[in-house]
Amino acid sequence: MSSAAESATAGFLVWRLSMKWRVAVDRAVAPLGLTHAQYALMASLYGMRRSGLRPSQRQLADHTGLEPLYVSKLARALEAAGLVARTRDPNDPRAVRLSLTEQGRDVTHRAINVVQGLLDQLLEPLGGQDSPRTRQFTRELAALLDVPLDPRTENKHTDNKRESS
Repeated sequence: MSSAAESATAGFLVWRLSMKWRVAVDRAVAPLGLTHAQYALMASLYGMRRSGLRPSQRQLADHTGLEPLYVSKLARALEAAGLVARTRDPNDPRAVRLSLTEQGRDVTHRAINVVQGLLDQLLEPLGGQDSPRTRQFTRELAALLDVPLDPRTENKHTDNKRESS
C-alpha cells in the first residue's frame, strides 16, 4: 500500500477503488459494444433470469443501485442495439419487464467472462476469489451496502464532534 493510501480515509479509498473498477470494466467491455453501466444492467438481468426472475425496470434499478430513470435510458439503448427486450407487464401496464435477447445473452456471457478475469486480477492480493480473505472482504462490503445513507439526516459522528467542541 502506498504511503498516500495509508493516510487516506476509508471513504476516499472506496471512491478510488470504485473508480478504478469502473474504468477497468469500461475498457474491458468496450470491444463488446458495452459500457460499465450497460454491463451491470445486462449481467444483473442474466443472473436474475438464471434465478427464475423476469424483473421490471424498477426491480432491476433496486437490484443494481442505479436510478430508475437511468435504467430506463440504458434499457432503451440496449433494446435499440438488439440486446434487451422490453415488454409491458400484463398485470401492471405502468411496469416494463426486461429480458435479454439471444444476442444479448451471448454478449453478456462473453462480457461476464472478461469481467471475471478482471476480478481475478483485483482479488489476487487477497488470495483470489475463493480465499477466506476475499470471503471476509465480501461480507464487509455487503455490511457497508446495508447501511442506509441519508445526507439529510445528521449522523451521530457529526453530532458527537459538535458536542465535544
